[in-house]
Amino acid sequence: MNNKLYGNLIFELSRQGRRGYSLPENRFGDYKLADMPDVLKRENEAQLPECDEMTVVRHYTNHSANNFGVNNGFYPLGSCTMKYNPVINEEIAAMREFAGLHPLQPADTCQGALEVYYNLQQMLAALTGLKEFTLNPCAGAHGELTGLMVIRSYHLSRGDEKRTKVLIPDSAHGTNPASAAVCGLDVVEVKSLSDGTVDVEDLKTKLSDEVCAMMMTNPNTLGLFEKQIPEIQKLVHECGGLMYYDGANLNPMLGVCRPGDMGFDVMHINLHKTFSTPHGGGGPGSGPVGVREGLEQFLPTPRVVLDGEDALRVECGDFEKSLGSVGSFFGNFGVMLRAYSYILSLGAENIKMVGPLATLNANYIKEQLKDVYCLPIDGLCKHEFVFDGLKDKSTGVTTMDVAKRLLDYGYHAPTIYFPLLFHESLMIEPTENESKETIDGFIAVMRKIAEEAKSNPEEVKSAPHNTPIGRVDDVLAAKNPVLTWKQMNA
Repeated sequence: MNNKLYGNLIFELSRQGRRGYSLPENRFGDYKLADMPDVLKRENEAQLPECDEMTVVRHYTNHSANNFGVNNGFYPLGSCTMKYNPVINEEIAAMREFAGLHPLQPADTCQGALEVYYNLQQMLAALTGLKEFTLNPCAGAHGELTGLMVIRSYHLSRGDEKRTKVLIPDSAHGTNPASAAVCGLDVVEVKSLSDGTVDVEDLKTKLSDEVCAMMMTNPNTLGLFEKQIPEIQKLVHECGGLMYYDGANLNPMLGVCRPGDMGFDVMHINLHKTFSTPHGGGGPGSGPVGVREGLEQFLPTPRVVLDGEDALRVECGDFEKSLGSVGSFFGNFGVMLRAYSYILSLGAENIKMVGPLATLNANYIKEQLKDVYCLPIDGLCKHEFVFDGLKDKSTGVTTMDVAKRLLDYGYHAPTIYFPLLFHESLMIEPTENESKETIDGFIAVMRKIAEEAKSNPEEVKSAPHNTPIGRVDDVLAAKNPVLTWKQMNA
């Protein structure tokens, strides 16, 4: 873009005396609304940019064009399930009747919102094979913590205080051990086999009457279905522990199988992944937690419950065994509205196609690229798969280089260097939304980059070339972030 204003900060465009607004002349004279305490007053005038309206509009419009999302193009970010968010979801969430509500309104004035909340709980229970859900947690990791608190509350209610160990596969998401630690539990790592699945024999050596739970993602982080779930859940249950399902990879399971049917006791759902609501940049998120029958009383408050046959009410009191509150009010209601709209739009019949189509897309890409990218574990994958960089290592082109070069061709890069099981991990997840034409275009570019790595490796190593800025020093940016205009001009 031939625009000098494109990469500048709004402060750098400031010119003293410029204004982008005009206020009418004061017709009311001098008056005070209230006296402001000195402690709240600025010592100096606020340093605000001074720009004309057209400069401001162009500046922020140009910057908005830098944002990349599913609406812009292919977004194969593995482990994150970046699904298309239909516009109807946004229309429903923006309805005045929903957006104008206040969480402290009396229940009889917001029965429609409570009905959405209650119905969504029932839908998620039906889709996962569990008894009851809470929608209160505000993110996936928040849901993990809440689910572990439910399990901890269950053991404590039985006087079983010694159960403090959580078994977690070495292929797990990093939030699993972090959530366990925050919950005051001890993490015990379980090894994986060469095929990427849990080593049941290693698991057996770590079972004891101190096991609180085992956390699993299925399909796991490599996109592989854990075939030994029946034996694993039997072993954990026999030693008195509970099974926790990390719902980050639930997308390929929709319409195929349910965690509750596999023997899981507690799970969270990343509502902002599996059910289409947008996420990224720190939010918004939602991490509903579901439990099997017999654990409902440990779920957090407040709860939406049926009051008779038709009316719904909110129970906010302290329940005898509830773990208490995990946040203000009911969580991110706007995210729930989007998920509710998505489920209703698909319907019971079409939602069954989500998992199979996501699996088809992932396997198609894998098979088309495995001759030029290293596939450490061959075989059928589910929604995602992991390459270990380029097959030809002699070029010196790394996974980072491939990811940067993809930007030049208008694609968001897949997840790189995760999972940690491989040195040059490149995790690709296409989701069920993408057409064959889109996927074929991505495959063609990935093959072209593999060829460039041989014919002109320096071009790949120095990418990106067509973005507003070139390759940045990621380590320096993380260690010494420059976040303010004053620092940049210091």
